[in-house]
Amino acid sequence: MNFSIHQASHIGNRKFNQDRVAYSYSNDALLMVLADGMGGHLKGELAATAIVETFSDSFDEHAQPHVTDPMNFLGETMRAAHERIVDFSHQMGLGGFPGSTGVAALVQDGKIYWGHAGDSRMYLLRDGAVFTRTHDHSVVSQWLESGVINAEEARVHPHRNQITNCLGGSDEIYYMEPGGPVALQPGDVLFMGSDGLWSPFTDEELVAAFASRPVADVLNELIDRALERESGHSDNATGIAMRWSHEEAAHDTINPVSNILKIE
Repeated sequence: MNFSIHQASHIGNRKFNQDRVAYSYSNDALLMVLADGMGGHLKGELAATAIVETFSDSFDEHAQPHVTDPMNFLGETMRAAHERIVDFSHQMGLGGFPGSTGVAALVQDGKIYWGHAGDSRMYLLRDGAVFTRTHDHSVVSQWLESGVINAEEARVHPHRNQITNCLGGSDEIYYMEPGGPVALQPGDVLFMGSDGLWSPFTDEELVAAFASRPVADVLNELIDRALERESGHSDNATGIAMRWSHEEAAHDTINPVSNILKIE
């Protein structure tokens, strides 16, 4: 497969960076996953770490070299990550449940499949527009859909971080919303971001940023701009971006390769 890919993160104005991000690939498949941990003293970073590690391990097991059932792989792996978080919260006696958003995408046979819980987003950018993106599981998103507030009010609303779905919380709340498959076209960009990265920007700004420049340059610049716009109260800002094109580098490997971004 031919693609370029880059992942990056910044702590922002927080005491801890609870975001996690990773990608894995084989000769026939590519996995991208991002998680935004929540809970502070309840170890949200451990929840996010559990998600990316569970997906990386599952990909290593099932991508030999392709995944037999992409949507089942995403659903079962995300469920396993959710249960792993619940289990270690009991084992560690945390007195509560750490939680994390999660978004994962699998590219295989020229198609993309995805699933998510929470408000970390996946965008598919094509021909100067947002072709599709995930739907936020949040209170503000519900208000926007019902017409209580408009898009600009939603973008800056003080309750925009209150989510209605996550991994690690109650089974009555958790669910994975699936998406795809969508056939990829040359030049498509797949971008994932935690809310600390996407929320300072309009869709139009993200599209313009990724229009032609290398994804690594764009992603690093977007993180810098997000921190600048939210100066003094910026959240962890984390993202991963991939451009799909025959003109990009070939990623050939005998065994699956995993790259989990090291975050201190």
